[in-house]
Amino acid sequence: MAYASPLSNAPVITADEDTRGAFLVRVYQHVALAVLAFMAFETVLFMVGAAEGLYNLISGSSAIWLLILGGFMVVQWLASQSAHNLANPGMQYAGLFGMAGAEALIFAPFLYMVFNTQGEGAGTVAQAAVVTVAGFIGLTIVGMITRKDLSFMRPMIMFGGIMALVLIGAAVLFGLNLGLWFSLGMVALTGASILYQTQNIIRTYPAWAHVGAAVSLFASLMTMFWYVLRIFSRR
Repeated sequence: MAYASPLSNAPVITADEDTRGAFLVRVYQHVALAVLAFMAFETVLFMVGAAEGLYNLISGSSAIWLLILGGFMVVQWLASQSAHNLANPGMQYAGLFGMAGAEALIFAPFLYMVFNTQGEGAGTVAQAAVVTVAGFIGLTIVGMITRKDLSFMRPMIMFGGIMALVLIGAAVLFGLNLGLWFSLGMVALTGASILYQTQNIIRTYPAWAHVGAAVSLFASLMTMFWYVLRIFSRR
Protein backbone atom coordinates (compact mmCIF):
# COMPACT_ATOMS: atom_id res chain seq x y z
CA MET A 1 0.00 0.00 0.00
CA ALA A 2 1.43 3.36 -1.01
CA TYR A 3 1.29 6.32 1.36
CA ALA A 4 1.96 9.95 0.70
CA SER A 5 5.02 11.33 2.42
CA PRO A 6 4.17 12.55 5.93
CA LEU A 7 5.96 15.78 5.05
CA SER A 8 3.78 16.41 2.02
CA ASN A 9 1.05 19.03 2.39
CA ALA A 10 -0.65 17.93 -0.81
CA PRO A 11 -4.40 17.30 -0.22
CA VAL A 12 -5.22 13.63 0.13
CA ILE A 13 -7.57 13.88 -2.85
CA THR A 14 -4.46 14.09 -5.06
CA ALA A 15 -3.12 10.79 -3.69
CA ASP A 16 -3.90 7.29 -4.92
CA GLU A 17 -7.06 5.44 -3.95
CA ASP A 18 -5.37 3.28 -1.31
CA THR A 19 -3.96 6.34 0.44
CA ARG A 20 -7.33 8.09 0.42
CA GLY A 21 -9.02 5.01 1.83
CA ALA A 22 -6.42 4.60 4.59
CA PHE A 23 -6.75 8.30 5.46
CA LEU A 24 -10.54 8.04 5.87
CA VAL A 25 -10.22 4.90 7.98
CA ARG A 26 -7.83 6.69 10.33
CA VAL A 27 -10.09 9.75 10.49
CA TYR A 28 -13.15 7.78 11.59
CA GLN A 29 -11.10 5.61 13.93
CA HIS A 30 -10.08 8.80 15.72
CA VAL A 31 -13.67 10.09 15.75
CA ALA A 32 -14.67 6.80 17.42
CA LEU A 33 -11.74 7.15 19.85
CA ALA A 34 -12.94 10.65 20.79
CA VAL A 35 -16.47 9.32 21.39
CA LEU A 36 -15.06 6.63 23.70
CA ALA A 37 -13.00 9.28 25.52
CA PHE A 38 -16.14 11.40 25.91
CA MET A 39 -18.00 8.44 27.41
CA ALA A 40 -15.11 7.73 29.79
CA PHE A 41 -14.92 11.36 30.93
CA GLU A 42 -18.71 11.46 31.36
CA THR A 43 -18.69 8.27 33.44
CA VAL A 44 -16.08 9.76 35.77
CA LEU A 45 -18.11 12.98 36.16
CA PHE A 46 -21.17 10.95 37.16
CA MET A 47 -19.23 8.65 39.50
CA VAL A 48 -17.61 11.47 41.47
CA GLY A 49 -20.87 13.46 41.69
CA ALA A 50 -19.67 16.32 39.49
CA ALA A 51 -22.59 15.92 37.08
CA GLU A 52 -25.09 16.28 39.93
CA GLY A 53 -23.18 19.23 41.34
CA LEU A 54 -23.15 21.02 38.00
CA TYR A 55 -26.86 20.36 37.53
CA ASN A 56 -27.68 21.74 40.99
CA LEU A 57 -25.55 24.79 40.27
CA ILE A 58 -27.28 25.76 37.05
CA SER A 59 -30.73 24.17 37.26
CA GLY A 60 -32.35 27.34 38.58
CA SER A 61 -30.92 29.62 35.88
CA SER A 62 -32.19 29.46 32.31
CA ALA A 63 -29.52 32.01 31.35
CA ILE A 64 -26.72 29.61 32.28
CA TRP A 65 -28.35 26.82 30.28
CA LEU A 66 -28.42 29.15 27.29
CA LEU A 67 -24.79 30.08 27.81
CA ILE A 68 -23.98 26.35 27.69
CA LEU A 69 -25.60 26.24 24.25
CA GLY A 70 -23.32 29.08 23.22
CA GLY A 71 -20.42 27.14 24.68
CA PHE A 72 -20.79 24.65 21.86
CA MET A 73 -19.98 27.36 19.36
CA VAL A 74 -16.85 28.34 21.29
CA VAL A 75 -15.72 24.72 21.63
CA GLN A 76 -16.20 24.18 17.90
CA TRP A 77 -14.17 27.29 17.11
CA LEU A 78 -11.32 26.20 19.39
CA ALA A 79 -11.46 22.73 17.89
CA SER A 80 -11.23 24.21 14.42
CA GLN A 81 -8.11 26.13 15.40
CA SER A 82 -6.36 23.01 16.68
CA ALA A 83 -7.59 21.00 13.69
CA HIS A 84 -5.92 23.40 11.28
CA ASN A 85 -2.61 23.39 13.17
CA LEU A 86 -1.32 20.80 10.74
CA ALA A 87 2.32 21.45 11.58
CA ASN A 88 1.84 20.22 15.16
CA PRO A 89 0.29 16.73 15.50
CA GLY A 90 0.56 17.04 19.29
CA MET A 91 -1.77 20.03 19.21
CA GLN A 92 -4.20 18.04 17.10
CA TYR A 93 -4.30 15.23 19.69
CA ALA A 94 -4.61 17.80 22.48
CA GLY A 95 -7.53 19.32 20.60
CA LEU A 96 -9.20 15.94 20.10
CA PHE A 97 -9.00 14.70 23.69
CA GLY A 98 -9.33 18.18 25.17
CA MET A 99 -12.57 18.62 23.28
CA ALA A 100 -13.80 15.20 24.42
CA GLY A 101 -13.29 16.37 28.01
CA ALA A 102 -14.89 19.76 27.36
CA GLU A 103 -17.90 18.14 25.69
CA ALA A 104 -18.28 15.75 28.65
CA LEU A 105 -18.30 18.73 31.03
CA ILE A 106 -20.88 20.58 28.93
CA PHE A 107 -23.09 17.51 28.60
CA ALA A 108 -22.88 16.45 32.27
CA PRO A 109 -25.70 18.60 33.75
CA PHE A 110 -27.94 18.02 30.73
CA LEU A 111 -27.49 14.25 30.86
CA TYR A 112 -28.03 14.28 34.62
CA MET A 113 -31.30 16.13 34.09
CA VAL A 114 -32.47 13.67 31.42
CA PHE A 115 -31.51 10.61 33.49
CA ASN A 116 -33.04 11.88 36.74
CA THR A 117 -36.05 14.01 35.82
CA GLN A 118 -37.59 11.83 33.11
CA GLY A 119 -39.10 8.40 33.56
CA GLU A 120 -37.34 6.91 30.53
CA GLY A 121 -34.13 8.88 30.69
CA ALA A 122 -31.84 6.06 29.57
CA GLY A 123 -34.17 5.24 26.68
CA THR A 124 -34.29 8.88 25.63
CA VAL A 125 -30.49 9.14 25.54
CA ALA A 126 -30.21 5.84 23.64
CA GLN A 127 -32.78 6.91 21.05
CA ALA A 128 -31.09 10.28 20.54
CA ALA A 129 -27.71 8.54 20.17
CA VAL A 130 -29.08 6.11 17.55
CA VAL A 131 -30.67 8.93 15.54
CA THR A 132 -27.48 11.01 15.75
CA VAL A 133 -25.20 8.17 14.64
CA ALA A 134 -27.57 7.22 11.81
CA GLY A 135 -27.70 10.83 10.64
CA PHE A 136 -23.93 11.20 10.89
CA ILE A 137 -23.32 8.04 8.87
CA GLY A 138 -25.87 9.02 6.22
CA LEU A 139 -24.46 12.53 5.84
CA THR A 140 -20.91 11.16 5.73
CA ILE A 141 -21.81 8.80 2.89
CA VAL A 142 -23.47 11.60 0.94
CA GLY A 143 -20.47 13.88 1.52
CA MET A 144 -18.10 11.20 0.23
CA ILE A 145 -19.95 10.09 -2.88
CA THR A 146 -21.43 13.34 -4.13
CA ARG A 147 -19.68 14.85 -7.12
CA LYS A 148 -21.09 18.29 -6.35
CA ASP A 149 -18.69 20.86 -4.94
CA LEU A 150 -20.07 21.75 -1.50
CA SER A 151 -17.77 24.71 -0.86
CA PHE A 152 -20.73 27.05 -1.42
CA MET A 153 -22.11 25.83 1.93
CA ARG A 154 -19.27 27.35 3.97
CA PRO A 155 -20.56 30.96 4.09
CA MET A 156 -24.09 29.74 4.83
CA ILE A 157 -22.81 27.59 7.71
CA MET A 158 -20.80 30.51 9.08
CA PHE A 159 -23.80 32.82 8.79
CA GLY A 160 -26.02 30.24 10.51
CA GLY A 161 -23.53 29.89 13.34
CA ILE A 162 -23.35 33.65 13.85
CA MET A 163 -27.15 33.93 13.85
CA ALA A 164 -27.38 31.10 16.40
CA LEU A 165 -25.00 32.98 18.70
CA VAL A 166 -27.04 36.16 18.25
CA LEU A 167 -30.25 34.31 19.14
CA ILE A 168 -28.64 32.73 22.20
CA GLY A 169 -27.34 36.12 23.30
CA ALA A 170 -30.78 37.68 22.80
CA ALA A 171 -32.38 34.86 24.76
CA VAL A 172 -29.99 35.44 27.67
CA LEU A 173 -30.53 39.21 27.65
CA PHE A 174 -34.26 39.37 26.96
CA GLY A 175 -35.55 36.06 28.25
CA LEU A 176 -36.54 34.64 24.87
CA ASN A 177 -37.53 30.98 24.70
CA LEU A 178 -35.42 29.00 22.24
CA GLY A 179 -37.79 26.11 21.70
CA LEU A 180 -38.23 23.20 19.34
CA TRP A 181 -37.74 25.15 16.12
CA PHE A 182 -34.36 26.44 17.26
CA SER A 183 -33.22 22.88 18.01
CA LEU A 184 -34.49 21.65 14.64
CA GLY A 185 -32.66 24.50 12.93
CA MET A 186 -29.45 23.66 14.76
CA VAL A 187 -29.73 19.99 13.76
CA ALA A 188 -30.10 21.11 10.13
CA LEU A 189 -27.15 23.52 10.46
CA THR A 190 -24.96 20.85 12.02
CA GLY A 191 -25.97 18.37 9.34
CA ALA A 192 -24.91 20.85 6.68
CA SER A 193 -21.62 21.30 8.53
CA ILE A 194 -20.98 17.53 8.54
CA LEU A 195 -21.68 17.37 4.81
CA TYR A 196 -19.29 20.22 4.08
CA GLN A 197 -16.58 18.99 6.45
CA THR A 198 -16.67 15.45 5.04
CA GLN A 199 -15.88 16.71 1.58
CA ASN A 200 -13.54 19.43 2.82
CA ILE A 201 -11.20 17.11 4.72
CA ILE A 202 -10.64 15.06 1.56
CA ARG A 203 -10.03 18.13 -0.58
CA THR A 204 -7.83 20.15 1.78
CA TYR A 205 -6.18 17.89 4.39
CA PRO A 206 -2.90 16.05 3.70
CA ALA A 207 -2.79 12.29 4.25
CA TRP A 208 -0.99 12.61 7.60
CA ALA A 209 -3.48 15.11 9.13
CA HIS A 210 -6.17 12.58 10.03
CA VAL A 211 -6.29 13.69 13.68
CA GLY A 212 -7.07 17.28 12.74
CA ALA A 213 -9.79 16.08 10.39
CA ALA A 214 -11.30 13.97 13.17
CA VAL A 215 -11.42 17.00 15.48
CA SER A 216 -13.69 18.90 13.10
CA LEU A 217 -16.05 15.98 12.57
CA PHE A 218 -16.24 15.11 16.28
CA ALA A 219 -17.24 18.67 17.17
CA SER A 220 -20.14 18.59 14.73
CA LEU A 221 -21.17 15.08 15.80
CA MET A 222 -21.44 16.10 19.46
CA THR A 223 -23.31 19.30 18.64
CA MET A 224 -25.82 17.31 16.62
CA PHE A 225 -26.22 14.86 19.51
CA TRP A 226 -26.91 17.74 21.93
CA TYR A 227 -29.74 19.15 19.84
CA VAL A 228 -31.23 15.77 18.93
CA LEU A 229 -31.24 14.89 22.64
CA ARG A 230 -32.82 18.25 23.38
CA ILE A 231 -35.62 17.46 20.93
CA PHE A 232 -36.18 13.97 22.34
CA SER A 233 -36.12 15.20 25.94
CA ARG A 234 -38.94 17.67 25.20
CA ARG A 235 -41.30 14.70 25.08
